Amino acid sequence: RKHPLEIPPPSEKDWLKDEEEDFFLQDPDRKRDALPQPFRMINKLVMMVFDNAMEIIERREMLREVQKLKVQPTKLFPSAKFQVTGRANCLVVSGKYIFVGLSVGLAAFEVSDYKKVCDWDAVQTEICAIRASDLGNDCHVLLAVDEMGLVWLFCFHKESFLLIKILNETEDISKRSTSVEVVLSPGGDYAGVLLQGNTKAWLEIYRLPKDSWLKEMEKDAGAAEVCRERRPSCSQADTFLLQGSPALADKADAKLSLPLLLLQVKPPKPVTGSSFKNPLDALKKVDDGSMLGLGYNHLIKDFQWELQEAIFRSTFQEYLEPEGEREIKEEISRRATFHFLPPSRILQAGPEVQPDVPAGISVHWDGSHNLCFYLLTHPLKEKVDSDPKPDIVWPCAAPIACSAVSSCSRYLALACEDATVTIWDKHLGYPLSVTPILGERLIRSIHFL
Repeated sequence: RKHPLEIPPPSEKDWLKDEEEDFFLQDPDRKRDALPQPFRMINKLVMMVFDNAMEIIERREMLREVQKLKVQPTKLFPSAKFQVTGRANCLVVSGKYIFVGLSVGLAAFEVSDYKKVCDWDAVQTEICAIRASDLGNDCHVLLAVDEMGLVWLFCFHKESFLLIKILNETEDISKRSTSVEVVLSPGGDYAGVLLQGNTKAWLEIYRLPKDSWLKEMEKDAGAAEVCRERRPSCSQADTFLLQGSPALADKADAKLSLPLLLLQVKPPKPVTGSSFKNPLDALKKVDDGSMLGLGYNHLIKDFQWELQEAIFRSTFQEYLEPEGEREIKEEISRRATFHFLPPSRILQAGPEVQPDVPAGISVHWDGSHNLCFYLLTHPLKEKVDSDPKPDIVWPCAAPIACSAVSSCSRYLALACEDATVTIWDKHLGYPLSVTPILGERLIRSIHFL
């Protein structure tokens, strides 16, 4: 040989063309089994799909194991069912009875065996909402709202419906108001009805004479027994049963004492320019300087309001809504949220008031910054004040969106339109916490758990 044997230098053309870094660890006997391109790429993609699938399967298995460790909610299934006449729109439970609002009237069922006790279909009206409260002595008070917005006040006694009064009935149909919301106080001492007319809304609070009802029903029940003993064919119209024609219902109105209208609360008027000439005139209008009011007694003139409004609009014109939308919103009737509250330091009542009987109500209207308290223990007047002043006013930094009262009636939660939740100790009269909700949130309802 002319030249000595030398080891040739390595070159890249002799390397494997795949992208694996550990190709030098492969078995040299399987060198010929390596797949050529593009099959190696296909193989790599297939293995990648399998790896991703296994990762998804493992992740789901982990989530499934975590769900097994959590407390699973109990699934409840219907234990029984009962047939009703017509369509059931609403129901409420009071004591040992279930009251159902039907498309043809009312019906009562026993909770124990779901048997129908009685029904009321005297006027064939559709009941859309119903509230009930147990008065004791196997007696219950009911508020039912029909499809026309009329509020029917019933008393259920001895398995019979007793019609007492239609609270918002008027002779002139054009002046008839419809019910927006009805609330019964715990124990059935008071009833609140939010009414809406053609152009306005207002709240009516009634005192229910439940003690008189119990005495009158016992008296009339005894008279009915005597009537049956003397005259076996005594007419059913002499009792409280209202299973006949509407004439019987009208006749029964005079049997029980009628509820007494205590308050008629209207939405607060907008704050306008002052007509006072000096501060002394404004101070004369203030009843008590120890508490806040609704802000009507001030010294700001109309032109000052207009100037402030013009400056505000010129500064924030791009953020304001169009004129048409604002006018439409102003035409919508206002709605109120109200709660019955027991006696406390801020709602002081006389010694004759029982601790479980409401001593006042809290009311806030849509778009209002103020939470107003009205006492229910004022002396009765011959004529109800159509626009009473609130006894206590709690102002807020933003309009109140919704509110809730705890089950013990001590704590009051207010959620404002600026997404701020305030918990008040109603007994002591000061806030316990103020929690802002981050982000642009709109709170529509709030509840205690």
